[in-house]
Amino acid sequence: MKNNIEISLKESAVNFVDFASDKRNIKIIERISNTIASTFENGNKVLICGNGGSSTDAMHFAEELTGKFRKERRALPVISLTDPSHITCVANDYGFEEVFARAVEAYGKEGDVLIAISTSGNSQNIINSVKIASDRKMITFGLLGKDGGKLNNKCDLQLIAPGKTTDRIQEIHIAILHIIIETIERILFPNNYADQ
Repeated sequence: MKNNIEISLKESAVNFVDFASDKRNIKIIERISNTIASTFENGNKVLICGNGGSSTDAMHFAEELTGKFRKERRALPVISLTDPSHITCVANDYGFEEVFARAVEAYGKEGDVLIAISTSGNSQNIINSVKIASDRKMITFGLLGKDGGKLNNKCDLQLIAPGKTTDRIQEIHIAILHIIIETIERILFPNNYADQ
């Protein structure tokens, strides 16, 4: 058992090092953070969606920005498209592949950002949400895994986390989301980071 734990920890560490070693990933995180900060400054908002564990990552990202991350600051407009009454209603009436697209149609407008999380890049409901967001001239950011799947190169910006399994990919995804939040705060609320 100890051996399996050690192997898992080392595998996770290697994935993080591989991801951080690619300078393109750093530039994309900086770019999406700047884009979202500008989105907020312009009075627009962020929508975020994902399935399963990615759904909880979406909720976590939203609550860190509408609530508080490290220090006090104003609430920032992020909506996680995870309302169970909406999801079950749309899944029942239109099919599960439309649950996020209908929410983007309801809430999204030009100048907003959609963060679409999919560890495979093949979730049809995520793909459909990106299409609607693009049609509405929203900025789309794909947080993907493996080879990016069908969503590869379909978003304005994307990051593909390394990892052979969903859990290893999701470990990178939540770290990316935390770093984006921190970077947004550093841009919009520099005084909160004056002592760091």
